[in-house]
Amino acid sequence: MKPHLAKRSFSLAGHRTSIALEPAFWAALEEVARRRGGSLAALVAELDAARAEDGAPLASTLRVFALRQAQGGG
Repeated sequence: MKPHLAKRSFSLAGHRTSIALEPAFWAALEEVARRRGGSLAALVAELDAARAEDGAPLASTLRVFALRQAQGGG
């Protein structure tokens, strides 16, 4: 059986962290990064820095961002 979540590791603000998301969210985030001409790691770092203001969990921030992008939002 295929795992429900896929883990990816990143270095954010000088620290290694792992994030577990559903594969569909990773695919959506990779597509946004590709369209922007950047890397997935750079996109995750950007969203991580922006979320510092509201303290939301990173995985939630990534899911909401991917959903808004899919809905045509910014």
